[in-house]
Amino acid sequence: MKKLLLILTILCTSLGFAQNKALFEEANALYNDAKYYEALDTYKSILDSGEHSAALYFNMGNAHYKLNNIAPSIYYYEKALLLKPNDTEIKNNLAFAKNMTLDAIDTVPEVGFSGLFNRWASYFHYEVWAKISLGLAVLFVILFLVYYFSSATLKKRLAFITSVSCLLLVFVSLALAFHGERLVESNQPAIVFAKESQIKSEPNLRSTEAFKLHEGTKVQVLDTVNNWKKIKIADGKTGWVMSDDIKLVKTL
Repeated sequence: MKKLLLILTILCTSLGFAQNKALFEEANALYNDAKYYEALDTYKSILDSGEHSAALYFNMGNAHYKLNNIAPSIYYYEKALLLKPNDTEIKNNLAFAKNMTLDAIDTVPEVGFSGLFNRWASYFHYEVWAKISLGLAVLFVILFLVYYFSSATLKKRLAFITSVSCLLLVFVSLALAFHGERLVESNQPAIVFAKESQIKSEPNLRSTEAFKLHEGTKVQVLDTVNNWKKIKIADGKTGWVMSDDIKLVKTL
């Protein structure tokens, strides 16, 4: 019975992949024929089936861009970039879409050791850093064994120095892996979908207005209180926005 269920599951999954592939090609054909609304409907049907991919989000971003839908185009490009963070084409199209936004916000660069460590941790995904630390640990064990069993003085010295260096790098890469994981977990990007959104100093309508944001602007969500989100923008300013005015990038 279990084998039968497994076979049925595999068959259903295969049929689902085949159907989604056919729908994806159909949507691409509609896009190429400049039928962007129809293409989006077809892409959305793939999303509704539970499939999520960088290519799907990228193409949805392209269709919205063609329709001059600022916020949705940036939103889907950002979702694609989460899945393929080093993709040049996604980055380029995202840059074009951001040119349509009204808010010109200067990015405050991270300085000092903290900023440098963040850049190192973000250079690879934290799982890659973990694999690097594991590889270095294996290399340390091999070199230490060479040092322990070798009789030649020069060979022992070289093996010892290299093994100690590998051990130090193990700790560094592990630190980068843990820090990278924290950065990923704390990264909660969102896109403003309201045409114009009043950012308040406190999470209530009676509080004073801190500043305004317009559709397509990317923010970082720091906290949630009822139907309000505390956000931070690229220049470091913070405030509270109504939850309905923004859309979290990491949501499926």
